[in-house]
Amino acid sequence: MFDNFDAEILARIQFAFTVSFHIIFPAFSIGLASYLFVLEGLWLWKKDKVYLELFNFWKTIFAVAFGMGVVSGIVMAYQFGTNWSVFSLKAGPVIGPLMGYEVLTAFFLEAGFLGVMLFGMNRVGPGLHFLATGMVALGTLISATWILAVNSWMQTPDGFAMNDVGQFIPVDWWAIVFNPSFPYRLTHMVIAAYLTTAFVVGAVGAWHLLRHTAPRRAGKMFSMAMWMAAIVAPIQIIAGDFHGLNTLEHQPAKVMAMEGHFDSHPDGAPLILFGIPNQEEKRVDYAIEIPKLSSLILKHDLNAPLAGLDTIPDDREPPVAIVFWSFRIMVAIGFAMLGLGLWSLWCRYRGTLRENAWLHRAAVVMGPSGFIAVLAGWVTTEVGRQPYTVYGHMLTSESLSPIAAPAVAASLIAFVIVYFIVFGAGTFYILRLMARLPRDPMPDLDEGPIRTAGITPAAQTHGTSHQGGHHGH
Repeated sequence: MFDNFDAEILARIQFAFTVSFHIIFPAFSIGLASYLFVLEGLWLWKKDKVYLELFNFWKTIFAVAFGMGVVSGIVMAYQFGTNWSVFSLKAGPVIGPLMGYEVLTAFFLEAGFLGVMLFGMNRVGPGLHFLATGMVALGTLISATWILAVNSWMQTPDGFAMNDVGQFIPVDWWAIVFNPSFPYRLTHMVIAAYLTTAFVVGAVGAWHLLRHTAPRRAGKMFSMAMWMAAIVAPIQIIAGDFHGLNTLEHQPAKVMAMEGHFDSHPDGAPLILFGIPNQEEKRVDYAIEIPKLSSLILKHDLNAPLAGLDTIPDDREPPVAIVFWSFRIMVAIGFAMLGLGLWSLWCRYRGTLRENAWLHRAAVVMGPSGFIAVLAGWVTTEVGRQPYTVYGHMLTSESLSPIAAPAVAASLIAFVIVYFIVFGAGTFYILRLMARLPRDPMPDLDEGPIRTAGITPAAQTHGTSHQGGHHGH
């Protein structure tokens, strides 16, 4: 299967495969932890039991997603020693402490309070339990901060010196952590995590609204998710624009690949909407473009000159086709999120947010959109950095362990089989949990009493008590 691939390509495929599985779980758990914190806070503030019911529903899903994120992250980290030992040797003095800080600050914080959040509601009291939930949410954000600091340093390295054996030696930790791309990358990723969670929550709420299983609970979570989509999606587009301008300054070749600019444009560059990048012939075939719009977006000037890949040596160009299309997938999903958020505002204004079936169907379809956008953005970032691991200083080919291609291929095949079985089963279990939203234990006070044919009020009361007891267990 992998006879035509060398060890470097196989090691890159393996890392891309494992990180793709890993990143979807933290992207979900970061946003979900904050959502749980908000739900519990609203319950304590408004004394509305529906928030507590939603908290109990989503905390089980969070626990499973959190566990899979931890497991997939540990496996991924081992590849630094197996496939990328030269990179670990040379960059270890910088990235090693940063990853250690992530364990000491974030992981210990999450692990210390996770048990209290999951099992301590009736043992520690609501105030301390709310604190525990907040600490778990804070821990996920701190974890993202350290990991993004590592990745951002690899993208825009700063605050280091090279010793006699070619190692990166830290000189200024503030410059290392707060490197030029870190604030933009962290902001973009955290907002992406919140949007990912919002669209999952919105899809689950819409699914149950369509099935009429729990209109009060489903309507509440759907309403909260749509508020997040309507407010945060525009912010993400603005944050992405700032991130793109920062990338243009520090990683121009990546932006050239994103835009498909093989040639320099001294009098304003076009925005290529679609086309087929042809890296051998140095052009975009069948290009559909808008004149000068790329210069307006990137330089805020229609006639601003933009350099192209003709200014970059061929062996330093990133793979254009992958970066070109992954970037467009990410942007397209971002505008689709914005569109759904605006649609929800219109329905909210008309009072049909919980009744518009087409809006609910669209929300269900958009449920996995956040994960796709995160993966597309990650591909854009990482493939666009090639051929470097530490941008401008260390090539990917110089980072590889002295390992044979068959050994990497064997471990890659094992990863593919095990990951699809283990994480496929975990994902299936999460979807089953999402589909089991218990029915409302009381009539929907916002929309009138729920009428159930053939069941007397006494039977309804008995059923409610039974459901409540079962849910408590």
